[in-house]
Amino acid sequence: MNSNAFVARGPLAGLRVVEFAGLGPAPFACMLLADMGADVVLVDRPGARTSDPLQIVNRGRTVVAADLKAPADKEQVLALLDAADVLVEGFRPGVMERLGLGPEVVMARNPRLVYGRMTGWGQEGPLAKTAGHDINYIALTGALAAIGPKDRPTPPLNLVGDYAGGSLYLALGVLAAVHETSRSGKGQVVDSAITDGVIQLMTHFIAQQQRGRFTEEREGNMLDGGAPWYGVYATADAQHVGVGAIEPQFFSLFTDRLGLDESWNAAQHDESRWPELRAAIASAFKSRPRSEWEAVFADSDACVSPVLTLSEAMVHPHNLARGNFVEIEGVVHPAPAPRFSRTPTSAVAAPSVAASTAEAALQRWKAKEPTLREQGQR
Repeated sequence: MNSNAFVARGPLAGLRVVEFAGLGPAPFACMLLADMGADVVLVDRPGARTSDPLQIVNRGRTVVAADLKAPADKEQVLALLDAADVLVEGFRPGVMERLGLGPEVVMARNPRLVYGRMTGWGQEGPLAKTAGHDINYIALTGALAAIGPKDRPTPPLNLVGDYAGGSLYLALGVLAAVHETSRSGKGQVVDSAITDGVIQLMTHFIAQQQRGRFTEEREGNMLDGGAPWYGVYATADAQHVGVGAIEPQFFSLFTDRLGLDESWNAAQHDESRWPELRAAIASAFKSRPRSEWEAVFADSDACVSPVLTLSEAMVHPHNLARGNFVEIEGVVHPAPAPRFSRTPTSAVAAPSVAASTAEAALQRWKAKEPTLREQGQR
């Protein structure tokens, strides 16, 4: 995709975003914005690889090559930021300031700019300037300690920290600030820290702990596998099914289709019998392969699902019917989400195959229809 070929539809069409290349949650947040129609210009260093079709997270962008330590290139980037609605960066605190692109400099030139900052620890605090990764951030929030079998915590990929506590909160914060700017005419800095987001994600469990209903022992709570009717069971073919039969009416359907005695329905919440119930459920599931259990529980409210691998998920009938995976130039992408009835998103654009310049991107912006900011000034 070249700098003159950018076409986007969706609820964020007209929103102009400048993203500074990085790793982890900031690029994913910008992918979400681009998927929803924002015009995202990704500023990367000269010579950076832009032609990897499997760098899915960089889809839908115009890539600009700029040496931020070179005065001429930096001035072009500043000019681009003068016309932008949003800036997104994911460096350690102080890096953008040392480059002369911190909020004080950039927002003095463009007072309406929303300046999105993505870090693990936040812009301030004892750990703010130290390195870390997803596992470190979720370790400090109480989330990691609550996930996994009894003998040790288990990292949940990097979904909880980087993407849930990081990317999603950054995207939400940026859009909230853009909305506020439409009323006040003033931009602001959005300090999005993974630790902050993950702690908020723990809201339900923080409340349950204070009610005395959440134990800090793993597999001691309903949603961490402690309850026999909410967990994962092996099948005869060494595959697995996920069971979430929480409500009594669903549990009754579950025991009926699994072939358990109906007396278990009255004992669902009798914790003294949970070991016996767990053994009965495990024994039943071990009697047939996963495919047979999938057929047994099909179209029911028993809340039993096959535990699919990623390659299996790509061809599952429900995901196919929803179009949850799309193929772009021979590469399978997750489809944009969520979906909008009146302003649907455009087809996903593959990652850029060539870099442009900040000047060319700015000229393209000037030639296009008014931005959200300009529309608001009318």
